Amino acid sequence: MATPTPVRHAWRALIGLLVITGVLFGINALGVYVFKESSWTPELALDLQGGTQIILEAQTADGVEPSDEQMQQAVTIIRQRVDASGVGEADVTTEGGKNIVVQIPGEADEQTRERIEASAQLQLRAVLFAGAAPNTYIGEDGNATPYPTPDPTLEATPSIEPTDGSDTNWITPALQAEFLAYDCDDPANDPAAAPADQPLITCDADNTVKYILGPVELDGSSIDDASSGLEQTTNRWAVNLEFDDEGTRVFGEISQRLFGATSPLDQFAFVLDGYVLTAPQMNSVILGGNPSITGDFTQETAQVLADQLKYGALPLSFEVVSSDTISATLGTQQLQAGLIAGLIGLALVAVYSLLVYRTLGFVIIASLAVMAVLTYIMLAILAWRMGFRLSLAGVAGLIVAIGFTADSFIVYFERIRDELRDGKSITTAVEDGWSRAKRTIYISKSINILAAVVLYILADATVKGFAFTLGLTTAIDILIFILFTHPVMQLLARTRFFGSGHPLSGMDPAALGAVYRGRAQFRAPVAQGGRGGAAKRAGRSRHEAEKRQTIAERKRAELAAADATPATTSKEGDD
Repeated sequence: MATPTPVRHAWRALIGLLVITGVLFGINALGVYVFKESSWTPELALDLQGGTQIILEAQTADGVEPSDEQMQQAVTIIRQRVDASGVGEADVTTEGGKNIVVQIPGEADEQTRERIEASAQLQLRAVLFAGAAPNTYIGEDGNATPYPTPDPTLEATPSIEPTDGSDTNWITPALQAEFLAYDCDDPANDPAAAPADQPLITCDADNTVKYILGPVELDGSSIDDASSGLEQTTNRWAVNLEFDDEGTRVFGEISQRLFGATSPLDQFAFVLDGYVLTAPQMNSVILGGNPSITGDFTQETAQVLADQLKYGALPLSFEVVSSDTISATLGTQQLQAGLIAGLIGLALVAVYSLLVYRTLGFVIIASLAVMAVLTYIMLAILAWRMGFRLSLAGVAGLIVAIGFTADSFIVYFERIRDELRDGKSITTAVEDGWSRAKRTIYISKSINILAAVVLYILADATVKGFAFTLGLTTAIDILIFILFTHPVMQLLARTRFFGSGHPLSGMDPAALGAVYRGRAQFRAPVAQGGRGGAAKRAGRSRHEAEKRQTIAERKRAELAAADATPATTSKEGDD
């Protein structure tokens, strides 16, 4: 005998769910054992495990307090930098009017620190001169001798007015002597304080090359976007820029001036926090506003540079005041309390399911268990691939999802019971109940997901974890409903225990009052004398069916009963 179609569909769905689960575990296993970047446990956020705290202080030229608008813009850009590093659940806030506090879960790596601490305005300057970083020369005795402090009587004003940012007339005798004596390792040197309309002496980030740069010709606000990628022709990593309209025009003029010039006058430096990020050569005239920077980049260094250029246009300069490791604000005790609350919620749902649905309640419990496994492995994968970290708000979202998930099953089971009350067989009731319940559940879950998305977009960072886990578990709930709950019900309906409507199965037609045949039409139970069990069950069934009548059906039944009652008259005696 051929296997019924619903059974084949049920087994295919369950096998599909098993495959999906295996793929998810396989992906995380690659991250754990091959890439060495993932873990079998979800990452915890700052409020649960502590992390790194970096305090930045705003620096203004005249010492005046920065405006709230400037501080909020700086917070937005620094948060973008942190997010670009893949760190989840980071907290970026203002403090005291001129400080920005950055709190990162766990220990911040060097690349993340570079993104955060490189917080001054991004400047683009032409290179006038470049040389080795040491401020020493070899004397007549063969020993390294530091260059003397520049003579204050040296001419510091250009004798010929420079015509553009690449004009070497900017290099005065005083500037040349200062360049020779400039020590990149001296903390007293602060290249970030140099005026934008004057040349700048600075070094690269590694303090290996010194530069004399022309005045600022563009700043970071002219860069609309920056990204990293492989060049198709050379297969080398490059950083691709996109300027706005004004930046496109100015950079086009600069490229025409620099292209073909002798080195280093053909170089253009990107300066962040006063130090040269990169100083590439101008290899062509670029009029479209989409230059690319090439060099000895790796994937990681290209991405870091792209992030620095993209998010470098801060309205203020910042100085790192402190960088410390902080303890968890909530910690293990609060996490345990959240987990205990979740377990209590699960236990209450399980008890309620077993009391109301009897053995059928184990389907709810099994569905919740499968959902817990999928949610857990998804959180581990998202921590690896997206930097997601589970906060206490996220734990609350998981707990709330328990009720939403159980609600889906209750809707489905009640639809099945309604079909049984209509006098249908259990296998038919399962299929028809599925057809009626899935529309309701899809609409309900769509609203839940929409609410989670809106909450994630509009809410504060502390609530985003709740919205994210709520949306994730809702999506998994739909998957479990389709690939597990319904297929399991299809298989159980064909077993002897459930298919025969055993009183403990939760699908006993007699206990559910399965006497309803249509609107205002009821199948009268068989009347039996005495106080036997059959008579009691029939009475309960009729009582259950009558309770589920609508008002219109009840009035119609009363009218029908009144019409069927024979008229009675009374005779008065003549006594």
